[in-house]
Amino acid sequence: MNSFFIRSSFSLVGLVLLTAACCAPARMAAAQPVGLGLAQANNCVACHQVDRKVVGPAFSAIAERFAGQPEAVDALVHGILNGSRNKWGPVPMPRQVHVDPDEARALAQWILSLYKHRGDSPDSPLANNRESK
Repeated sequence: MNSFFIRSSFSLVGLVLLTAACCAPARMAAAQPVGLGLAQANNCVACHQVDRKVVGPAFSAIAERFAGQPEAVDALVHGILNGSRNKWGPVPMPRQVHVDPDEARALAQWILSLYKHRGDSPDSPLANNRESK
C-alpha cells in the first residue's frame, strides 16, 4: 500500500471521529429532555420536587397515589394540560398551556415511573420520603 493512501485513510477516520464528537453534544442539546430534565425545562420544579412537597405534591407522592391505576397516564396528562383543583389541598394547579400533549404524556409516564413499592429496599431514595394521600 502506498503511504499517501494510509495517511489519507487515517486523516479521514480522524475527521469522521472529530465531527461525531463535536456534533454529538449539539444533537443531545437539541433533543427533547426527558424525565427530570423535561420537568425542569417546563418549570414544573417551581412547584414540585421529586421527593418533597413544595407548593404542589412531590412527584413521588403523585406516583404513589396513581400506582396501579390503568388510566393514570391519561389522568395525569389531563391534570397537566387542564389544571386541577382540590385534589392535593387548597392550592390549585393551573393549566400548563406551554406544555404540549406529547410532553405532558412523557412527564406523566416519568412521574409514574417514580413509584416504589412499600417493600422496596429502605435504601431506595423514595423509601423514607412518602407523603400522605
